[in-house]
Parts: sequence; C-alpha cells; structure tokens
Amino acid sequence: MKRIRNFFLITTIFLLTLTSCIPDTPTEVSQEPVGEVPAEPAEDLTLLVWDQFYRPEESAVIDQLNREFENDHPGVTIERETKILEDLKLTVKLALAEADGPDVAQVNQGRSDMGAMVEADLLLPLNEYQTQYNWANVFGTSVASRNSFTPDGKTFGQGNLYGVSPTAEVVGVFYNKGIFAENGWSVPTTFEDFEQLLADIKAAGITPIAFGSLDGWNAIHEFSAIQHLLVSLDYINNLTYGVNNVSFDTPENIEAARIFYDWAQAGYFTDGYSGIGYDDSNNQFKAGEGAMTITGSWFAPELLTGTDQDFGFFLLPGFSGQATVAIGGVGIPYSIRKTTEHPDIAAEYLNWMISPRAAELWAGIGMLPAMSLPEGSDVDTDNLFGETLFAWDTINTNNAVGHYIDWATPTFYDTLVAELQKLLGSVSTPAEFTVAVEADYAQFLQGQ
Repeated sequence: MKRIRNFFLITTIFLLTLTSCIPDTPTEVSQEPVGEVPAEPAEDLTLLVWDQFYRPEESAVIDQLNREFENDHPGVTIERETKILEDLKLTVKLALAEADGPDVAQVNQGRSDMGAMVEADLLLPLNEYQTQYNWANVFGTSVASRNSFTPDGKTFGQGNLYGVSPTAEVVGVFYNKGIFAENGWSVPTTFEDFEQLLADIKAAGITPIAFGSLDGWNAIHEFSAIQHLLVSLDYINNLTYGVNNVSFDTPENIEAARIFYDWAQAGYFTDGYSGIGYDDSNNQFKAGEGAMTITGSWFAPELLTGTDQDFGFFLLPGFSGQATVAIGGVGIPYSIRKTTEHPDIAAEYLNWMISPRAAELWAGIGMLPAMSLPEGSDVDTDNLFGETLFAWDTINTNNAVGHYIDWATPTFYDTLVAELQKLLGSVSTPAEFTVAVEADYAQFLQGQ
C-alpha cells in the first residue's frame, strides 16, 4: 500500500496467544466455515487465486488455509500466485478479463480498482453468496459498503457486494519501546505533545520517523493520518464516497499539508527518504533505526519475529481538546472473476478465508482479523497485537473510523502520489497542493 457507528461490527474479538509459527496441521479448534459447504466437485478442478500476502508471516497463513481448504475439498487444487500490491494493481484488471485469468483475486477497494473492474463487468456480484453464507453476521453493512458498488461501477458504497475482507486495519504510530525508555520519552496524548516529541527525538540525534516515500502510496497515509485529525468524519465520508459536493481545497487540508511539509523540512524523516522504499524503511525501523514509524497494523507481524527490539503502537493523538478520526477499515478483499467456471467453489473459498479458523491464524501472527475467533480461544493482549487491537477498538467504539482517501476518484491515487512528491520536494506549496488535488476531484464530480 482504509464512518458512522455501525461502520464495522466485529463481534467481540478474542485474540489468540501469539505464536512464532503457523502449525503444519490443523489444530483442534473448530474449522466450520460460516455457512453450508457446497457439494464436492464431481471432478478434479484447479482454482487460480491471486493475493498480495507476500510477506513471510502473512504468506504462511494463506498457505496453511489453502492446505486445509484442499483437505476439506477433495479434488480441488489451489494454484496460488502472490504479488506485491503495486504489481497486483497493475495486472489484475487485465488478468480478470482473460478466460484463463484468476478465479479469485484480491482487488483493492475504491473507484480506481474495484470500481473500474465493476464498470468493466469483470467481477461477480456476491449478494446471493452473502445470503447463502450469512455474511451479514460476519460484517456489518457499513463494512460491506466499502466493498460495494452499483453495477455500473459509478456509485461507491452502495449496490452489490463484490468482495470480502479477511483482515482489519488501523493506521497509527509504531514506536521503539527501548529507544523511548532509554531517553525517558513517553507516549504523547496530544498532537502538540507529539510534535514536541519529534523535536526532542531529532535533538537527540535519532531519526524521529522512519519513512521512505519511493513507493508513493505510504506518503498518502502519512499525510492522511494528519488530515484525519483536522477534519470531521462526515467530511471524510463525503469526500471518499463523492457525495454532498465537498472540496479538497480546504483550510484543514492545507494545514495538514503544511504540517507534513514542515516535518520533512525539519528532518523528522529518514535521511534520503525519497529514494527509500516502504519495505526497506520498515526493515530499517525493525533494526532499531528510528524511534517511530507511521503505518498500518498489518506491519505488526513483521515486528514480532527476527528482531531484538521491542515495539509498541498508539494512535496519532489529536489536537488538545478535540475529537479525532483515524484511518482504518478492512483489508483488501477477495473477489471472484465473473467468467469463472467454478463460481460456487470460488465462493466457498471466500467463505473459508473469512472463517473463524482464518481469524485464528491471523491472530496467531499478530494481525487483526476482520471476523471473530472461535469460541474458547485464549486471549493475550499484553503485547504488540493487543495494542493494535486496542487502537482499533478505540476508533471503532468512538465512531472514529476514517478512510483511505485515494479511493475517492479513479485517478485520485496517482494524483495524490504525484502531488505529494511535489510538495515534499518543495516544487509546490501546501496551498498549491490542495488546488491541484481539487482539480482532479472536481473533474470527477462533474462527470458523475
């Protein structure tokens, strides 16, 4: 590389005690999927699945779930292809248009990805399967809306369901507990305290925020994390879903851009950040280079193994006395190619990926599942996983779950990446940044 109280109803999430590896064989935990299993295939078949769970811990979860799915469905073989998100975004639309394309693929939410594929009639509506497997008991309507479009792909957040998400996400601040303890720093409770902390860390000769903007998309998260503290939830909803004629060129967005720019000018980011990729930046932070990094809860599993550092997580705090909104939601969903010859088995695969068993395995590596765990799972929240869960519960309970703003128009992602690069490179000012982004947004609204 995502609104209203009922945005995301996770039945009480129980967390599995963190484990260092995924078991090679199923445990005794019930593995019953959400709904009825369709009849076994009459003959052998292969289901081609594309996903972007390429990091080792995530990949191990998918491999385990695939093995168990095959064991429970004799004659079905899962052929898995894994891609990084950037490659997936570039190739999946074309692949879904091919007769031999993936039967199942992760499709990023938003107009530029899922919306464009719905408009091109490439994705299978999942409404019937939603009823068959009772997915309404797994996800609330506002969660489902993030994976929904009208059949023409024009209206986001309404219409048919086109995907189901296995994980939940919240964007916040990971911090190195050892570095904080050595310097007597504590987790800030206001944005003013956070900015003072940045200055103190810089003065101590330590990189305040490990950050690399080479991949582009994570700069959107950095900016948006600040922006979400300055705007209302209604504004973020209106902007993302393209309703009520809001503008991007607002004083609040200019201020967010100014803060982001000032951080860069003050040297709060990793030296040479413009030439550093997201994964390389994460590896630096994991190795103890940098006191903090701002990214999503999906990063937590990587920090639980292969390091001698101790990490924590907190939400970027709001301005003193003001309520806050944070980027959050559900992960990239699984969708089904409309022309697949095996829609029922593909739907059963989706059902399997959002089962309690899947939730168990995600929790086992410290990643937030988007569905509840099996009854009887043990709880251990005295760890990094528990801190990300607490952050998610906080924004969910307080009706403070925002959006990934690059979903707003089909071209918003590219526009934001390009304009943030100009901003950070001092090619444009904060005011010029918001004007340029608004031009994209206004053009989209005029065409609606």
